[in-house]
Amino acid sequence: MKQIIAIVGPTGIGKSNLAVRISQKIDAEIIGADSRQVYRYMDIGTAKPSKEERGLVPHHLIDIINPNESFSLAEYQQQCKSIIEDI
Repeated sequence: MKQIIAIVGPTGIGKSNLAVRISQKIDAEIIGADSRQVYRYMDIGTAKPSKEERGLVPHHLIDIINPNESFSLAEYQQQCKSIIEDI
């Protein structure tokens, strides 16, 4: 059975950096769970992981849609489930 580690907390406290460090140690991938980080170009105020951090380990569900597109919770759940199965 696959293990899932959830890192939660308020915006801008270093969750992304911690996730990268953990992922590097255990050879894991990161699935973004922030409702605003799915949108491209919405970098200010979302505390997205930097491009450098995203280059260190695979990240999913970050910068996947344009701001003028809708993305429902059901769509997120479906994509997340698919990603988990593929990892």
